[in-house]
Amino acid sequence: MRSYELMVIHHPEMDESAVQTAIGELEAAIAESGTVSGSDFWGKRRFAYEIDHIREGYYSVIDFEAEYEITQRISQALALSDAVIRHKIVRSSKC
Repeated sequence: MRSYELMVIHHPEMDESAVQTAIGELEAAIAESGTVSGSDFWGKRRFAYEIDHIREGYYSVIDFEAEYEITQRISQALALSDAVIRHKIVRSSKC
């Protein structure tokens, strides 16, 4: 298994509690086939530039270990989610 870092930006119209719930569900989905080593909720932040006429969003970062196939499924699910503005999964340099 490899270490990954996932950053997700949720829509600012969502309640903070709804975002926390969505992050919890995402962590549970990752934990089914991998291990979540950490999670950090940054809260609502302003963007450096506008994305689809939106100027801010809720940022969160999840560190996890999983197989490559799991990252592909997570990425596809987040791309289809209307609650997510952007997401990015990168291979972590943490050992």
